[in-house]
Amino acid sequence: MSTTAPSELYYDPYDFEIDDDPYPVWKRLRDEAPLYYNERYDFYALSRFEDVEEALRDWQTFSSAKGTLLELIKADIELPPGTFIFEDPPAHDLHRGLMSRVFTPRRMAAIEPDVRAFCARSLDPLVGSDGFDVIADLGAQVPMRTIGMLLGIPESDQEALRDKIDDGLKLAEGDEMPTLSEGFTELGQAELFEEYIDYRYEHPGDDVMTDLITAEYTDVDGVRRRLTREEALGYINLIAAAGNETTNRLIGWTAWLLAQHPDQRRAVHEDRSLVNNTIEEVLRYEPPSPVQGRYVTRDVELHGTTVPEGSTMLLLNASANRDHRVFDDPDRFDVRREIGHHLSFGHGIHFCLGAALARLEGRVVLDELLSRFPDWEVDHERAVRGRTSTVRGWESLPIHL
Repeated sequence: MSTTAPSELYYDPYDFEIDDDPYPVWKRLRDEAPLYYNERYDFYALSRFEDVEEALRDWQTFSSAKGTLLELIKADIELPPGTFIFEDPPAHDLHRGLMSRVFTPRRMAAIEPDVRAFCARSLDPLVGSDGFDVIADLGAQVPMRTIGMLLGIPESDQEALRDKIDDGLKLAEGDEMPTLSEGFTELGQAELFEEYIDYRYEHPGDDVMTDLITAEYTDVDGVRRRLTREEALGYINLIAAAGNETTNRLIGWTAWLLAQHPDQRRAVHEDRSLVNNTIEEVLRYEPPSPVQGRYVTRDVELHGTTVPEGSTMLLLNASANRDHRVFDDPDRFDVRREIGHHLSFGHGIHFCLGAALARLEGRVVLDELLSRFPDWEVDHERAVRGRTSTVRGWESLPIHL
């Protein structure tokens, strides 16, 4: 009797074949190499829940100040002002605090009827059809419209802005580590929003953009002031980019997983009190943003190995969400699962400020979808995966009704 030797353990965030289903590789990392080193791209990776959670919490050792993407950290470039997700305290706390003052629970609650109305307008014409594309008709639309409403950007301009941002994030087949001369620069181009912010300086409104340019705060030097135009543009770029892509992927994964598990879909259709927990289970099971990069600021010992200062560490939060040390039967999708907490929105001081908005959009879309279409199947032949280095999910997801 012959035995097959296990394949070499290899994880590569730019490998499309791995990206199609990274969970077997991540399970091997958790079991065989909880601290993994990739020589090709010179990064370390943590994959177990306890390790990832602690590293997310320890911002002093695992810094976001050089970015949270592997290619961004390696590029070692100066990041745009106001990008607080790429900052550490004290600047992070000041800038995040300013954002939290305008990104309030009150504003999130106030926008829900508008999000629900947009979903209804999008879905009602599809009733009685043979099917539609969940991404084109919902995933790419709802987050864009929601962010546009919050920022006060005219509906007629929202789609073009979304497309410009999304194009800057895509990976092409055969890409290795992407360069940032186009991708990140496109994401950070102030000119995308210059016309709108200049209009708001002259014509204030009841929107996040107006709140950002008029809010006063005390900066790190103790000076009471408002954001500069450049800083405000950085905030707006961040909101628009972060709010579109990841929530788009959340909507896609929700439709995909409920198609793959029709018994779970029927359960949620019959008991809408499960909608919120369903979204949490989707987030745990298929996080739209599965990998977070950090810069290591000091020598740190992990699993018997010293990770040297100046290293790049990838925190595999999607792997952590499938860790059997924390979740029973973690590869089972269960809308009734008692989750506790997952790491899909991060942890600690960099916990995603837009988490409440993403959850709101996810549950509203699911509720409105189930109200009109209790059953659907994915058209696997036409479904297309999206490829970026930052998020994971579907670029096109046609369904049959």
